[in-house]
Amino acid sequence: MDSAILNKTPERAAGSASNYSSKKSGLPGMNERIQKLRKLSVETEPSLDIERALIETAFYKENYGKYSIPVLRALNFMEICQKKTIYIGEGELIVGERGPKPKCVPTFPELTCHSVEDLNVLNTRELQRYTISQEDIDTYEREVIPYWEGRTMRERIFSHVPKEWQAAYEAGLFTEFMEQRAPGHTALDGKIYQKGLLDFKKDIQAHIDRLDFMNDPEATDKLEELKAMAISCDAAIVFSERHADLAEELAEKETSPKRAAELRKIAEVCRWVPAHAPRTFHEAIQMYWWMHLGTITELNGWDAMNPGHFDQHLEPFYYKQLDEGTLSRDEAKELLCCFWIKVNNQPAPPKVGITAKESGTYNDFTNLNIGGVRRDGSDGTSEVSYIMLEIIEDLHILQPGSAIHISSRTPERFLKAGCKVIRQGHGYPSVFNPDTYIMELVRQGKSLDDAREGGCSGCIEVGAFGKEAYILTGYLNVPKVLEVTLNNGIDPVTGKVAGIATGDPRDFKSYDELYEAFLKQLNFIVDQKIRVSNYIDRMFAKYAPAPLLSVLMDDCIKKGRDYYDAGPRYNTNYIQCTGLGTVTDSLSTLKKHVFEAKTFSMDTILDAVACNFEGEEILRQTILNNTPFFGNDSEYADTIAVQIYDDLLAAIDGKPNTKGETFHLNMLSTTCHVYFGKVMGATPNGRLAGKSISDGTSPSHGCDTHGPSAVIRSLTKLDQTKSGGTLLNQRFLPSLLKRDEDIAKLAKLIRTYFAMGGHHIQFNIVDTATLLAAQACPEDYKDLLVRMAGYSDYFNDMNADLQQEVIDRTENESF
Repeated sequence: MDSAILNKTPERAAGSASNYSSKKSGLPGMNERIQKLRKLSVETEPSLDIERALIETAFYKENYGKYSIPVLRALNFMEICQKKTIYIGEGELIVGERGPKPKCVPTFPELTCHSVEDLNVLNTRELQRYTISQEDIDTYEREVIPYWEGRTMRERIFSHVPKEWQAAYEAGLFTEFMEQRAPGHTALDGKIYQKGLLDFKKDIQAHIDRLDFMNDPEATDKLEELKAMAISCDAAIVFSERHADLAEELAEKETSPKRAAELRKIAEVCRWVPAHAPRTFHEAIQMYWWMHLGTITELNGWDAMNPGHFDQHLEPFYYKQLDEGTLSRDEAKELLCCFWIKVNNQPAPPKVGITAKESGTYNDFTNLNIGGVRRDGSDGTSEVSYIMLEIIEDLHILQPGSAIHISSRTPERFLKAGCKVIRQGHGYPSVFNPDTYIMELVRQGKSLDDAREGGCSGCIEVGAFGKEAYILTGYLNVPKVLEVTLNNGIDPVTGKVAGIATGDPRDFKSYDELYEAFLKQLNFIVDQKIRVSNYIDRMFAKYAPAPLLSVLMDDCIKKGRDYYDAGPRYNTNYIQCTGLGTVTDSLSTLKKHVFEAKTFSMDTILDAVACNFEGEEILRQTILNNTPFFGNDSEYADTIAVQIYDDLLAAIDGKPNTKGETFHLNMLSTTCHVYFGKVMGATPNGRLAGKSISDGTSPSHGCDTHGPSAVIRSLTKLDQTKSGGTLLNQRFLPSLLKRDEDIAKLAKLIRTYFAMGGHHIQFNIVDTATLLAAQACPEDYKDLLVRMAGYSDYFNDMNADLQQEVIDRTENESF
């Protein structure tokens, strides 16, 4: 496409938004095509497919040792693209599935090879079930499991970790993302709309031709990586060509002239992209979809793969065709609806063990960034942004996730349009502040332009789109660190050593002495995690490169290095810290009642905690009702929260990774705060054993008693530019947002929080009565979506603990 079109000026886009916005579809919501596709997607039960595993296992048996690992991985990807079953459904306009049919997901035995027991559990468990036939289980046991024994990434990890790490992991002090999946929440920039894979192959060949085998000791390794990238490009083109062939075959048999023409158009699109740069709105969407499917088929076991600023990428195609008269608003919306449903057809590959406990959802964390700013800092909204908001409201489906990005330059009209969608109560979209996260990224060393082009990839973590590998390594259970400290290095739940001895807290004479012990324990646990995370990084670089993903990330081709081996321009590792509210409130309790007011002795509180406050309800109620808790604009509690946050930063931020850069902090929980609560006893703040700890940077459940304004004042005392993301959940009664003036109030709350430096905020608009009714009669609430953490989920797909966690959140009755 003409570069002048791709770089359409923000002035043209901003002015056109209001011009075109009145041309809303005359169709009431979804048209018939979209209704049918949505119904199929929503009603299809997720299933497990062993085809990819069988193709890969046969390929590895025949070829392992014949090629370098990068080339082996690329040829394996080619084998899958050539042989996997392909699917074009009735009425589809955007085509391609990860499995042989919608909602059918493959396994990744090179990462974790499911046992027969795993497969049986997945097939029979009540929630997050994946159906699989007994025949397939028998085949997997016979053909797949024997080969991969001792060869998986999971086994490489667990066979080499030190005993101190293993003890902390088993105690629930932290989790490890890469035990079952490839690392990285990844988002793309706009390059795939300007260059096709044949253009990337020319770049690859140019860099091969420039390799210096005389003076560069890495030239041979670079050659193998670059060859692998070229093969992966060919593989993705083959996959698309196969769909073109199938579309043409179907067109020949089709009795409806209209559908036959659509199928021929699909074939034309698939012949052009991804080999070439897209020319039309349709081709642009399909181009991204091929890259999405390619990267999550190549390796990504389950994790976020995202288009980045999709509305900005599609905008020039939309306006060009609209001006030419070759695309209507309705047609653009229909194509985008087809894309939405395609994403919903891709449940996350199944998780087992601790990983299933830390993130029990079908959601694969594809997140659309809508609005925000452009690379030059100007407002990024366009008519495509508004169409996307309409689709979120119309379709009401689990995936993709969505987020509106509200900078100081974002029009109030767009913010209010987003708030009206939030009012529907689906948990989408969440809201991000580019003015803060751009500062976060610049602080980490990104250029200003690259930071502006960045945003959120999956939940709340941010990075430079198309230029950064930002690897989430796992969650840190900060309240558990305090629990182990209060037991002198012992996990009271298991009775085993989980940390280091920091002294008997009953002997501490001051709060400072207690806090110093907590800090010592924290640094020990963090260092344990980082050492193993660095080991895992090298294992992925060595055994599981991702050549196609590397093609799509700036500087991988130039460096001749893989995405997992410092190829991208920026390479960041994150540790996600969970439970700030719980640990703050626990330390506030001990500081106030033990060391200052001396209401209770340390013995009394620790004994009460050890027996889960049984027989100590008066003590517990005294704590709950007479302690300054985080989230109420209490200087007492908030000062403790700031100290913890700053010390988490000191423990994590700047620690070296294996790629010449560093670890950073973010405050993300997904559903891990529920798992972390299950592996903990009671805590000094009155929380009972097994109950969820607080999520992200949100206050403890029910402890924010002074309203949302007090919450945001507490949160903005944290310097959020030092984090890579801070999650804030809020819940409002639906009655609070009925009128237009209520929408204005919500918009003002968001603006205020962001003006004060907030990174992210998200809302559940649902009352407790509805949630309880959904528990009692789930069949009447099949489409009830609620915001869990950095994503939404169907309430009835959540286990009882997750449901209760949402119910327990403070129900705000006013702003």
